[in-house]
Parts: sequence; C-alpha cells; structure tokens
Amino acid sequence: MIFHTSIRRELMRSFSAALFVLVGIMVTMMLIRTLGFANRGLVSPSEVSLVLGYTVLAYFPTLLTLSLFVSMVYCLSRMYRDSEMAVWFASGQGLLHFLKPLLSFAWPIVLLISVLSLAGWPWANTQIVELRNRFQTRGDIERIAPGRFQESSDGKRVFYINSNEDGRVGGKLFAFARQPHSDVVVTARDGRLENRETGRFAVLFDGQSAEMMDDHTVHVGRFKEYGIRVGNHIKQPSEVQNVLEAAPHTVSTWQLLGLAENRFRAELGWRLGMALAGLNFVLIALAAANINPRSGRSGSLIFAMLSFAAYYNLINVGQSWVIAGRMGLPAMLLLLHGGVFSLALLWVYKRHRNWSLLGLLRGKKRLPHVAAGGL
Repeated sequence: MIFHTSIRRELMRSFSAALFVLVGIMVTMMLIRTLGFANRGLVSPSEVSLVLGYTVLAYFPTLLTLSLFVSMVYCLSRMYRDSEMAVWFASGQGLLHFLKPLLSFAWPIVLLISVLSLAGWPWANTQIVELRNRFQTRGDIERIAPGRFQESSDGKRVFYINSNEDGRVGGKLFAFARQPHSDVVVTARDGRLENRETGRFAVLFDGQSAEMMDDHTVHVGRFKEYGIRVGNHIKQPSEVQNVLEAAPHTVSTWQLLGLAENRFRAELGWRLGMALAGLNFVLIALAAANINPRSGRSGSLIFAMLSFAAYYNLINVGQSWVIAGRMGLPAMLLLLHGGVFSLALLWVYKRHRNWSLLGLLRGKKRLPHVAAGGL
C-alpha cells in the first residue's frame, strides 16, 4: 500500500507541474499564431480568445500524453538517482511490480486522452472552421471602419463607407474593383453583402459606375443595383450535406467508422493512435528510466522529449501511408502501435530479469565447456 501510494503521489506532482508548463508554452505559441491570423484577416479580432481556446482544446490530448510520459520518466529517474529504486528492489519489488501503480495512475489520463482525441478534437476543429468561415462570409464591406479605405484580402478591391449603419447595410459607399480588362469605380447610396451559390457579392444600390477599359475608353452608367463579386461561396460545416465534402479533422469519429476513403481512415487511425500511444509511453517510461551520472539530471528528460517526438512523427508517417494507400488502417495500427508495445514490453522484461546481450552470449559460450567438465 505504501509502495503504490508513494509512487502515485509523486507522479501526480510531476504530472501537474509538467502539464502546467506545457499548457503555458502552448497558449503562448497559439496566441502568437492566432494574433497572426487576426492580423491577416482570417479570424475576427474579437474572437481571438475563442479561437485560442478551441485550438488549445484540440491539442490538449497531445499535451496530456507528453505530460504523462515526462512525469513518469522524471519520477522514476529521480528514484534511481536517490537510490530509492535500490531500496524497493531489495524489499522484493521488481521492475514489473511498478506496472500496477503506474497503470493505476495513468488509466484515467489515458481515458481522458481517448475521449478528447475521439470527440474533442473534431468538435474543436469544427468550431474553429465555423468561426473562420463566419468571419470570411462577412466580407470586405462589413469589415471596413467608417471614414477609412479598406483593401480586400487579394488586393483587387478597395471599399470606403462614409457613415456607420447598423446591421449589414452601409451608407454612401465607394468601391474600386480591378478586373481582367478594366478598372471599375462605383459610388452608391448603400449596399450589403450576399452569400450566393455562385459566390459572395457586394450588392450596391442607387449609384453610378465608371468603367475604364484597357483601350482607354470609359463607360459611365447609373444603376439601381450593382453586384461586385468579392469571393467564393463558403459553406459552414453545418451546411455540408455530404460528409465526403468535409475536412477529415472536422468529421466526428462515429461518421469516420462508416467511411472507407483513405483520408478518413487515416484520420481515424491518428485519433486511435493517440490513445494507444498513451499506454505505450507507460511501458517506455518504465523501461527507459535510469540514471547515468555522465548525462546529468536532464538526460532523462532529453530522452523523453526525443522519444515522444520520434513516436509522434511515426504516427504522422503512418497516417500519410494510409492516405497514400500504402498500408491499411488495421495493418498500420498493428505494425506501429503493436510493434512499439511488444518492443517496450520486451525491454521492461529484459530490465526486470537484468538480461544483457553480452551476458547471454557469454553464457552460450560456456555451456559446452560445462558439459564436458561434467562428463
């Protein structure tokens, strides 16, 4: 009882500290990235905090997995360094006996990783896409400030509104549009943005237009209604009737189970792989934790970070193989995660039995000599 309690208590402290640090780093990085999106006009500045929250939620399974692995490696390495492991080994607690307290601590975290990977990841990505698309469908007219010229994202249109009106309607609007063979200058009493099937249009009312052609001719006219295309029609995830049109990372796991296309199967494999990786990291931490006086105190943490990066990249490589059709989903899961599980379990058992390749080879060489002496 003391054995299990002491290990779980120290793991909780290490895990909390690692998660706090990693979340802080993630929030800082994602904040800079989200502010860059807002500066480029991809998201609304007023929704930066929402996009940041959904982004952190989407990557929270990865943070939990890394925090779990780092905390276990750090905790076990400290026990080796302070000779606590020698005390436990002398009391009859072999390395395999550490699996029970480690798994009892890890299973709620692995369960949370599974839930967030299978349900939280697609939901958070869907919310991010909806926020971006909702801001994009507002168009250039609704993003301009009164008394300021607003250039479109592609640099082909410039808008100016004289006064601020409520809703989607502006007042005394000026627009300049650069077309393939002409430049158009339009002034209108008011206008609004419409999201049609053929694209997004700025519809202007009661104004006049001057079109300057490449041959220096000018066409002037008055109109009751004039439309300027400002972009393509953007579908919200809720408007996508056919799930095959959606991005894989926004499709729910339940829908992925019924889709046979490679990109959806690869996405399902990535989500399942995050949960399986959490279990494998428990075995890797138990097998790899050790203390080497020459490497210093940070040696185990460096190994943990490199191991996590290698495993995470292998998951992404497996996902790309499934997308390319080089490997099926069951084969990828079995080869990658099953192979890592087998190797890690063999490594733990080798450490538990204190085997070494050199010792096994020496033992095999001595067997004929012992047999001859016995005769």
